[in-house]
Amino acid sequence: MSPTSFVGGLQGQRVVITAGAGGIGLAIARLLHAQGARLAVCDVADAALEAVSAELPGILAVKADVSDERDVEAFFAAALEALGGLDALINNAGIAGPTGAVEDLDPAAWRRCIDIGLTGQFLCARQAVPHIKRAGGGSVVNMSSSAGRHGYAYRTPYAAAKWGVIGLTQSLAKELGPHNIRVNAILPGIVAGPRMEGVIRDRAAQVGVSYEEMEHRYLEKVSLRRMVTMEDVAASVAFLLSDAGRNLSALSLNVDGNVETL
Repeated sequence: MSPTSFVGGLQGQRVVITAGAGGIGLAIARLLHAQGARLAVCDVADAALEAVSAELPGILAVKADVSDERDVEAFFAAALEALGGLDALINNAGIAGPTGAVEDLDPAAWRRCIDIGLTGQFLCARQAVPHIKRAGGGSVVNMSSSAGRHGYAYRTPYAAAKWGVIGLTQSLAKELGPHNIRVNAILPGIVAGPRMEGVIRDRAAQVGVSYEEMEHRYLEKVSLRRMVTMEDVAASVAFLLSDAGRNLSALSLNVDGNVETL
């Protein structure tokens, strides 16, 4: 996608992206930066933060764990000082969580998955919303997943977090709509990249088949029979933030080639 042939209204937007130094978050940052948005990102990986700072001039990159309330507060303080306000929040941070039968899951691993993938979105929205209100409105985009509309055997913590994101999105859309704040969820499907490779590898080991067989099993449940790219997800986020998305709220937007089941 050419960065000069997209929808309008992104130039100058002040945007916070969580987990914005790698994976889908980095793809979002690259596209919004190319469209002239002003960005503050957080992540937990020092090397990734250094790399995104070097790649995208003018970006603020801060180390923060979204499940840690003090980290979130410090990150937003730095972001608001750098940006002078806020127009949009991209709640992107999340982890794959453990793979296993429910009786074998470690409660600490369950809590970590929920803390990052759901509670972290609440903590960031709590910080961002007053400033988006002061800006006269804007947008919140919460990252869910195809697992947020399907049951997902052996990935219970992840699915629970992503279903929770849909509830959070629907509730905030109603609460914040009168303040001219649009709230939407993106539901990526099988996204090509190292994280999905790890998920397929772990699930293959869980059920005792080869990686190739498990990959085939995943893709045969997708109507388009292919994975989506991080850039596909980024384009959808940018659309929701743009002028073209000005009347879109409370959406659960499936960017997944139509995942039929998991």
